[in-house]
Amino acid sequence: MTTKPTTQICAVCGKAFKVKNLRQYEVVRPSLNEAITAKAPTWGPGAAICFDDLRNARADYVEAMLRTERGELTELDRDVIDSLAKGEIITQALSAVVDEKASFGERAADKVATFGGSWTFIISFCVVLFVWMGLNITGWLFKPFDVYPFILLNLVLSSLAAVQAPVIMMSQRRQETKDRLRAENDYRINLKAELEIRQLHEKIDHQMAHQWDKLAELQQIQIDLLEDAIHAKRTPRTP
Repeated sequence: MTTKPTTQICAVCGKAFKVKNLRQYEVVRPSLNEAITAKAPTWGPGAAICFDDLRNARADYVEAMLRTERGELTELDRDVIDSLAKGEIITQALSAVVDEKASFGERAADKVATFGGSWTFIISFCVVLFVWMGLNITGWLFKPFDVYPFILLNLVLSSLAAVQAPVIMMSQRRQETKDRLRAENDYRINLKAELEIRQLHEKIDHQMAHQWDKLAELQQIQIDLLEDAIHAKRTPRTP
């Protein structure tokens, strides 16, 4: 009785691995054969490949496919290919990353812009204006220091607008940076999902074709057995 070998040589790197740590040629998708054959000319029936070389072959195949469809690859495309080959998660917590790199002035600009765009600021600002003008018109509690037409109030409002505008622009610029990073992250996720779904379809098609071949082989064996049985029944027995 012959025993199955427990180890086998990888056709790409030439190292010995346990059979459970190898992928046989028969179960590898045909679309990867070209990428593997470029590294291992002996790749064919009976050969096996280790998981590391198989991931590298998948990365080469995806890169070649994207080059054919899109031309020159961007840095984002390469990041997706690397994460796909390594099996890493590509999703990132972008808000936390941006906030960690923000300086004190940038965080202060965000808070000022948040407060300046709230109803609390609008109501408080209106109350201050009405109190300022009312006290200077009526002269109640103290002698008016900014009589009509409220030149000092106009100076304060102009100074506030001059300071508030660049602060809000700083906050908007940080928001644009967050939106750009979020868009890049969404592009990476969508591209990786598209590539994985495409590979999954190829795996399913290959598995179904492999199963159909097995079923056809079993059906042929059954037909042969039936023909043998019919032939044996028709053949007269010799005394």
